[in-house]
Amino acid sequence: MKKLKINKNIYSENAPWTFGKNIALKFDSHIEKSIPMYKETQWLCNEISVFFIKENCVVYDLGCSTGTYLKSLASRHKSKKQVTFYGVDVVKQMINFAKKKNYSKNIKYLHKDIMKLKMKKNDFTISFFTIQFIKQNYRQTMINKIYKNLNWGGAFFFAEKVRSYDARTQDMMNEIYKEWKLLNGFTDREINAKTKSLKGVLDPFSTKGNNEMLKRAGFSDISSIAKFICFEIFLAIK
Repeated sequence: MKKLKINKNIYSENAPWTFGKNIALKFDSHIEKSIPMYKETQWLCNEISVFFIKENCVVYDLGCSTGTYLKSLASRHKSKKQVTFYGVDVVKQMINFAKKKNYSKNIKYLHKDIMKLKMKKNDFTISFFTIQFIKQNYRQTMINKIYKNLNWGGAFFFAEKVRSYDARTQDMMNEIYKEWKLLNGFTDREINAKTKSLKGVLDPFSTKGNNEMLKRAGFSDISSIAKFICFEIFLAIK
């Protein structure tokens, strides 16, 4: 089966994309080039976290990848006692890298499918562009689990790619996003290969769809706190 190179250490085979064995080494730089305002999203999460991470609490990063962000978040709250950070990822290479390069005594990295994860009661759960990869018919189950395991007053910080309400706007956003990636060093070939490989794998909801999913789980205090092109950040408080 022919592999088509999307970017260094990322390939597609006919459709689904896969990670090369050295993906963890390049993942952080790749994701920053792929998602607009990625660093700003992390900064915003840091600022929001101050209102929810207190002493004697638990924090989850679902889809933590290399653990680079989680380590910075743990460092932000290093003066607080008895805070445990859990980084969870289904890709073993990511977890191995995180344990080696982004170790901290208050972080526990788990190689686990988040759908099968038994979550502890916690005060802050983070998901950076992870829920969008869960099949739509299972997505609600995951959000229900997140809500159930948040303590009262806890929050879910949730960043996702979103689709537009109508086809015309969606076409415009697709073109603008493509132009942004070209400006960030991707070639037409790489962009087209990744777009093809993500069909049926990344299936985003609209803003309304995400809000309704959060409401069905039980959240009532839901805000869209940032949006750029086709990427949006939600904050849902229990």
